Amino acid sequence: MPAPEVRPFRRTDRDQLTDLVNMHVAAVVPGVSVSVNTVLGDLERQPGEFITDPWVAERTTLVAEQRGYVVAAAHLLRYRAGAEVGEDYRDAAEINWFVHRPAASLWPDADLAADLLMRACLARFARWNARVRYADGALPAPLVHGLPRTWPHIRALYERAGFRHTGDTEVILIARVADLPPLEPRPGVTVARTLGECGTRFTAYAEARALGFVEIDTALARPERHARAAGLADIGNLHVDPAQHGTGLEHWLLAQAADWLRLCGVDRLVAYETAADVTGLDLLTGAGFRELTRTDRGWEHRPG
Repeated sequence: MPAPEVRPFRRTDRDQLTDLVNMHVAAVVPGVSVSVNTVLGDLERQPGEFITDPWVAERTTLVAEQRGYVVAAAHLLRYRAGAEVGEDYRDAAEINWFVHRPAASLWPDADLAADLLMRACLARFARWNARVRYADGALPAPLVHGLPRTWPHIRALYERAGFRHTGDTEVILIARVADLPPLEPRPGVTVARTLGECGTRFTAYAEARALGFVEIDTALARPERHARAAGLADIGNLHVDPAQHGTGLEHWLLAQAADWLRLCGVDRLVAYETAADVTGLDLLTGAGFRELTRTDRGWEHRPG
């Protein structure tokens, strides 16, 4: 079998690269895939990252090819060193995402291809003379960020290359809208629907006093970019007055959101919580959510 070849991405690779990206997306979140247009757009610009994307000075995408197939790919970013760039990102280099086929009978040299590609990534970082080197797994799909636990082959690759997890662990949870708490009257409490910071906001009021709110984002799937992500929404914010803890208000707000989601044709709702917040996790699982995966955010290159 010929040895893998590492080279820059070519536009003719777009279909194979999209297939490889979607293999990784499918291992994280059910029923979601991205289009070729989405992948190509991500290589040029990331409009969803409206804070960090303007700080990027250079982008490059490398692939490892074997027998005419793209078996691994990585997207690299170099951030500017100017004062307008956030301190953590200033003069930094990042593997924004890295995907590769797991080793199998069909691709026995998959790990070799991944290691060769990683070597090329680190060589590019050296040429950039970056102050610090980061890694992530932020594919252009909803819910895919950090390093999901469902990618043990990518974790092993990062660790072989000298990257270490330095950040937090986030739990991604999912619920069928049908399994969320039922909508029931709550005497003395009304709800108002408004535009919130992260989506549609439902605020609970008692005598004109806000008791808490939940925000739901139903725009995770942009129709012109995502081939398959319909029926999915996420919780942007969930907050209640501390005095209301233990009263069931959080479940009542989720019931209000569920009623709205049914009108939207959404059948799955996603939530996020830090692994250390046991109370928050218990609240969500008690409301019908179950753990989808855990993702480790923040990887830094620390060889040796």
